[in-house]
Amino acid sequence: MIQPSASVKKVDMKDQASVLRETDEEARKLARVLLRSARYGALAVLDPATGFPFASRVLLGTDFDGVPVILVSALSTHTKALETDRRASLLTGEPGRGDPLAHPRLTTQCIAEPVERGSAVHQRIRARFFDRHAKAQLYIDFPDFRFFRLVPQSASLNGGFGRAYLLESADLMILSPANEPVAEQAAQTVRELVEEHADLSEALAKLFKAPKDTAWRICGVDCAGFDAISGDLLNRCEFESLIENATDIKSHISKIAYSLREI
Repeated sequence: MIQPSASVKKVDMKDQASVLRETDEEARKLARVLLRSARYGALAVLDPATGFPFASRVLLGTDFDGVPVILVSALSTHTKALETDRRASLLTGEPGRGDPLAHPRLTTQCIAEPVERGSAVHQRIRARFFDRHAKAQLYIDFPDFRFFRLVPQSASLNGGFGRAYLLESADLMILSPANEPVAEQAAQTVRELVEEHADLSEALAKLFKAPKDTAWRICGVDCAGFDAISGDLLNRCEFESLIENATDIKSHISKIAYSLREI
């Protein structure tokens, strides 16, 4: 194998530094949305049998602290790999029309944490995951399936040509003292929102610039925003500021719904 010379490595590092932009709040928000609005992603692990990188597609959910979540079979290669080496890389971001490289994508380096079946964490993750992936009902409770939390360590954001950023774990996490209270009240909060806003589906369609005849529903709330789903479409709405009191979450969503009536 031909190894690059030291001089080549030095040039490469200079080039890499020159293309990186200073990470600002706009970049952080884009990264959070790319991670939290993804229904699926490409997961790369290290195959314990060969040592080679192994990439596969996985369904994605999120926990209340913004950590991405996967549900995988014990028989799969990526599960066996994570049991040996918890390091993983997750690629999210949808290519649109035209050049796929012109569209934003996020590569997140993670440490996988297995979720103990039957624990309180398992129950809340299961509920959120099922609300996003209803078809997972076919296998979500199979004994050989398990959840992993993919805790972000760092990330590389490519927002399109000439827009490259490096992010830290804190840029992607939801660090609010209200995380646990919001988790406990999440289902009730969504029920109350539906009861109080008869036109909530229409407001969500307007928010996401979707056809008026599409039926939207909220499929997840947290201290940083909420997720809404319509068929195979999933969208994320981030709040302008992080919620630090669980009682404020409903008012934040209500304000968004009311403001859309004026449009």
